[in-house]
This record gives sequence, C-alpha cells and structure tokens, in this order.
Amino acid sequence: MTTTVGNPGSTTPEYERSPSRFTDRITADGRDGWPVEAGRYRLVVSRACPWASRAVIVRRLLGLEDAISLAVVDPLQDERSWRFTLDEGGRDPVLGIAFLGEAYAAREPGYDGGISVPAIVDVPSGKLVTNDYPRITLDFETEWTALHRDGAPDLYPEPLRDEIDEVMDAVYRDVNNGVYLAGFAKSQRAYERAYRRVFERLDLLSERLADRRYLVGDTITEADVRLFTTLVRFDAVYHGHFKCNRNKLAEDPVLWAYARDLFQTPGFGDTVDFDHIKRHYHQVHTDINPTQIVPLGPDLSSWSTPHHREELGGRPFGDGTPPGPPAAGEEVPPEGRAA
Repeated sequence: MTTTVGNPGSTTPEYERSPSRFTDRITADGRDGWPVEAGRYRLVVSRACPWASRAVIVRRLLGLEDAISLAVVDPLQDERSWRFTLDEGGRDPVLGIAFLGEAYAAREPGYDGGISVPAIVDVPSGKLVTNDYPRITLDFETEWTALHRDGAPDLYPEPLRDEIDEVMDAVYRDVNNGVYLAGFAKSQRAYERAYRRVFERLDLLSERLADRRYLVGDTITEADVRLFTTLVRFDAVYHGHFKCNRNKLAEDPVLWAYARDLFQTPGFGDTVDFDHIKRHYHQVHTDINPTQIVPLGPDLSSWSTPHHREELGGRPFGDGTPPGPPAAGEEVPPEGRAA
C-alpha cells in the first residue's frame, strides 16, 4: 500500500503504483549484497494493508519472529506518510525513526516518491532494503529456510509452483487489485468493468473451492494467503467503500466458509486488526469518503462461527505444525479483534 509524499492523508491506489522501485532481495547466499541474517532486518507493516498483511501472516506461519523483527505503523498518515506514532515517543524503538520515509531517504538521499509497506529495513544502516511486496513472502518461504521454526509448513512447494503462480496471477489481477480498480475508478465504465471482473473471478474461485479445502493441493499455500487478505477485508471495506456490492462475502456460502476456515487457523485471524483496517480505508481515502466517518458494522462475531470445511479433508500445515500464539507485544489489540 503506497502513500504519496507531500499530499496530506492521501494514498496512491495499488493499481496506479509503478513496480516496486527497491527490489533488492535478501537471499541465503547474499548474492544481492543482503544475506539472510537473524536479527539484522526489520519488517515494517501496516495492519490495514492487505499487501503488508501477507508478510505478517507468512512470517508467523514460518516462525520467523525471532529472525526478523516487526514494526507496525499507525493506520493513519500525515503529510510525511507512514508514521510510528503507535510507539512511545512517536519513534520506532529499533530504527529510531519517526517516519518510514526516513529509511527510504537513507537508501536514496533526496527520495521524494511513494512510501509503501511492506518494507524491509536494514537495522545497522537504517536503509530500506526492499519494498517488493510480491517477492518478500516468496523469499521468506524459499531463502529464509534455515531460520524457519521446526514444523514450519511449505507454503510454496516446488512441485506445485506453476499452478500456485497461475492461481495467484488471476487472483491478483481480478481480486486483490480488482477491488482497487473498482474503488478508485474515475468513470462509470471503468468501475463497471472492474466490478464485473471482481465478481466473475470470485464466482470461479467459489466453484474451485466447492469441493477442495485449499486453492492448490491439500495444504495451505502462498495462494491462500494472498486471497485471504482481500477476503477478510471484503465486507468491512470493499463491499461499501469500494462499491463492490453485488453481494457480501458472507452471502457466498463457499467463500465465506473458506475465509472463516483460514481466519480460525493460527497465523491468519490472529494477525487481523479490523480497527486499523476500517479506520485506514474510511479516514485516509477522503476522495471516496470526505466525511471520514467510520461505519460501526459489520458484525464481526460471525468470523468465529463453525465453517465445516474440515469435512473436505486437507491438512492445513501438511507435515508441519501450527504456529504458537503471537509473540509478546505483537498481539492485535482488543478493539481490532473479531471476537
């Protein structure tokens, strides 16, 4: 999720954002100059942002909490973009900065472009390493394996990668990004085109998931993570705020059960902060919601209701095990939880 420097409180929708500018990779052999090293890097996220939430979920599923620390920014920005006002003194306690933009400037002096999350920052130098959101999670899964917890699932199994990539490409184009295309459309025609693609793809996904528990194979993969972060925001913000209102997620029996299944899986729902999600979308996108009123609904208690997806079989973590509870200090505050 990108914000534009110099325009208070505004965001640049993801579909308008150019490809990630800082695409260095942190690899096991350090071939890009950034070796995997426990404790060296800090992952900066907004819990409001679906792109950043992918990294939060994958980090937790793989047990990378001790390998790469987590910084959570305020869901609301000011003229200098993502800020650390949730931390004591308004500064990140590890990086010592007040704004994520400072890490961008440390990497490229005079930088005045968009500031996006997720971002990985090198702690010793204070420099941004990467904001390449599609690559961050894949590298966590393939390059950081030496630091995975015992029992970590294989979220990107090599025999299934072609199918996973194919599913993720369609989900990104029509769903992850499609809701933004609809929500920020500048013409009726553009909105209607995006709206139709969102629901055409959701219908196809509903058919795909009618007799299988997960998108690819019989375990959770990166494809499920990427679809989940949009689905969990659908009724809370995309249905009304982005006008994706043919039906609610809760009105599609298959997708609603699938989303609840993942939500109730350790590492998914316990990372979701509905308070941050609702406040960010409704108070930052002032061109869509100039009053900045945050709706009270929907009722979130139904996220914990039985889903019965276990009847389809499948093994959520394959030969692995569930992650433990959230690390101390990383729990979602009570006001952001579904129940």
